[in-house]
Amino acid sequence: MQNLNSSLNAEKSSTFDSTSGFIVGQRVHFAGDHRRIGTVKYVGPVEGYSGTWIGVDWDNADGKHDGSINGIRYFEAESEKSGSFVRPQNLSFGVSLLDGLELRYRGSSTKEEEEEMYVLSASNRRVSIELVGKEKLEDKLSRFEELTVASLSYLGVSYLGPTCQIRSVMPNLKELDLTGNLLSDWKVEILKLSLPMIEELHLMCNKISAITPKYTSAVQGFSSLKLLNMEDNCISDWVEIVKLFLLESLEQLHLNKNSLTRICYPDEDMLCDLLSNCESTEKSIKPFNNLRCLLLGGNKIEDLASVDSLNSFPKLTDVRLSENPIVDPGRGCIPRFVLIARLAKVEILNGSEVSARERKDSEIRYVRSLLSKLHHNPEEIKHQHPRFAELKVYHKIEDERSSMGVSGPQKMGTGLLSITLKCVGASIGEKPPLTKKLPTTTTVGKLKNLCESFFKLKGIKQKMYFHEERSPLPMLLEDEMASLMDLGIGNDSVILIDEES
Repeated sequence: MQNLNSSLNAEKSSTFDSTSGFIVGQRVHFAGDHRRIGTVKYVGPVEGYSGTWIGVDWDNADGKHDGSINGIRYFEAESEKSGSFVRPQNLSFGVSLLDGLELRYRGSSTKEEEEEMYVLSASNRRVSIELVGKEKLEDKLSRFEELTVASLSYLGVSYLGPTCQIRSVMPNLKELDLTGNLLSDWKVEILKLSLPMIEELHLMCNKISAITPKYTSAVQGFSSLKLLNMEDNCISDWVEIVKLFLLESLEQLHLNKNSLTRICYPDEDMLCDLLSNCESTEKSIKPFNNLRCLLLGGNKIEDLASVDSLNSFPKLTDVRLSENPIVDPGRGCIPRFVLIARLAKVEILNGSEVSARERKDSEIRYVRSLLSKLHHNPEEIKHQHPRFAELKVYHKIEDERSSMGVSGPQKMGTGLLSITLKCVGASIGEKPPLTKKLPTTTTVGKLKNLCESFFKLKGIKQKMYFHEERSPLPMLLEDEMASLMDLGIGNDSVILIDEES
């Protein structure tokens, strides 16, 4: 391997090459393949090879190395095999929005596209098919002035073009899909003028990391925009999202698969900063006033304060939090019933409807799971569980100690829960489920001892899970000192008995 000290020249290479026209940080796609997209990480010579080379870090990790070759590092790739060097003529800067429109709706079908038009016969052979009415459909779609919906996904669109030209070509467009293009910067700003009727805008998979309006701190205009889809991008700072708070018609905001670590409802200081250079905006405006759907799945949210902040959005009723650390079963996740209880207005959680019955059961269970902890540190409970006092009064739940007489509980039956125990461990064997009446004070450790006796599990190290309806995965019961009440396990619940692997 060559001495890496001699490779410093590679790192000092210019980020711009006047002959190739490519610059570091630019989004590109492989010539002839709009779906093979990457980011330019290096422009310049490669030792041992003539001419200029472009170092690309490919989104799909379909490369050859990590940015180094023959012992010389030219750039840092995302993974070991996501980088490669490409000749300038084999890369494309992309096309304009209107060029993409021409390609999609007026261009001829490629040989590859025609070959994909087939069905499988009974003998599993491809049989080519012809789309009935294809010419009529193509003719209709080619009349751009009549289009209300346009899908320009994966066409290499890297810039939009003149405002007046876009407006004259597509005056009636209401839905635009720009998924998988080269719009890593906030280049869609001009659409507020060029497409004034736009209601849905899809910007998935564009590597957008920041929302940067050209003349103001917050995004303005887009008076008809109801749905903004920015899934599968690179946004990590919630402040970038807050810049959208002036979009008064916005009802749905899709942010799945970004890198957000926390969320909050914008406070006065944040709003003042963003409004400082905005045009004639009332200071009393309510942020995200019409937002009813916020999808946050697949991010990095791990704090309850972020969850509680969702209550501050005036009309938010549909929330997705799945695939975040805070709901990760492997990290002591927050179960569904706790999320429902903490989110006062939510009607759809993680794509599943929250019925009136489920809300009532969840809220009661949530309060009861906290009652035993209330006596230890009531102030901490009030701080960490903002809705506890409200729900306790609303459901008329008495303190645990209030039901106790001088010599203990007045009625033993009031402290019993009907629990169904099911063995699911492979080596445990098939055993019929058992339903038992257990005191709410039964701990996980005590329950394991009981199950050892009930199911004859001597010598087997048990692992227990609480299985609740509508929850995709059962909740691991790790704390052996926690009681059924502490865990919020209610009547007619199911507990699974597995074995340690």
